[in-house]
Amino acid sequence: MSELFWFAVFPYLAVALAVVVGIYRFVGARFSYSSLSSQFLESSRLFWGSVPWHYAILFILAAHTLAWLAPQPWIDLLGGGRAYPLEVLGVGLSLLSIAGLVALFTRRLLNPRVRAVTTPMDVVLLLVLLGQVVLGAAIAVTLRFGGLWYPATAGAWLWSLATLSPSLQSVTPLPMLVKLHAAGGFLLVVLFPFTRLVHLVSLPLGYLWRPYQVVMWYRRGARP
Repeated sequence: MSELFWFAVFPYLAVALAVVVGIYRFVGARFSYSSLSSQFLESSRLFWGSVPWHYAILFILAAHTLAWLAPQPWIDLLGGGRAYPLEVLGVGLSLLSIAGLVALFTRRLLNPRVRAVTTPMDVVLLLVLLGQVVLGAAIAVTLRFGGLWYPATAGAWLWSLATLSPSLQSVTPLPMLVKLHAAGGFLLVVLFPFTRLVHLVSLPLGYLWRPYQVVMWYRRGARP
């Protein structure tokens, strides 16, 4: 019953909640649809946390998405011994993302000015993200060549969810680390509308048709 809930019911509940609450938040509190940057409070540690985290996680998510959407071309790409460098790259990116998140988390705890504007949901989000990337790194280290078995297991399960015919056959035999990682992904979907993650869908499309602005610098004492 627990696996039926986590892998056949919970994903749909998570997506429905994210959509409904996300729309409600956009309509009722549109100003909060941003990352609420605290860079002006302290930028040095933010740089060493945000840059490694964002670049590493973008590559990791891109690999997950490609292996899911195009499983056979992805497997063909990894043939001929090319899975080895991808394995090393995946571990390296996982460690880089962990280092970035740890830097961001310690920044929020140790800097008094940043801590003053940190909400409980910020802490929850960072902890869940950290747990996810640690699980991902553990999977990459202990369960080798995930790029080869992911499309036929977790990838097939995601396809079954997308086609509204959830199948547990491809996910329930997997090790517990992978199951926790899969459920954790949809836990992040649940947190999505309640945290700063909503800035991922706040595309500045208005800038495409907004009239250009002329910025003039004023320097005291300068000649006209």
